[in-house]
Amino acid sequence: MGKIFFRLILFITLSAPATLAQNLYFCEGVDDDGYAIKSSSVFDIPDDGGYLYFLVRMGSGNEIECDEVLYDIYKVSSSGKETFDNTIYQDVETDWNWFWKKITFYDSGAYKVYVYDEDWKLLTSGNVRINYR
Repeated sequence: MGKIFFRLILFITLSAPATLAQNLYFCEGVDDDGYAIKSSSVFDIPDDGGYLYFLVRMGSGNEIECDEVLYDIYKVSSSGKETFDNTIYQDVETDWNWFWKKITFYDSGAYKVYVYDEDWKLLTSGNVRINYR
């Protein structure tokens, strides 16, 4: 039983395509090398709105290979139900392996952000909470 299980796991591992993970960071800024400044999943904004940055890093040696990305933003209720809020588009260069977008929020609450390439292939997603100061 042990040898069969080991061989099955080995077969699945070797036959699966290699994928490089993309990451979405919510932060107060992005440095010149594409790293998040003060990354967090919770931000405090004024009652009249405030901004933060969405930073996507494509993974080691991976490039975006498209001309546009989309950020689908959903507000998440206390029960976990996602309600569509907004889609934001961003032009990118095919050889970029990281990119960022400054996003303004006007409402407090929990949000889920999905990042897609121009063919609607999901690149990454993340959760952020916005609080009023």
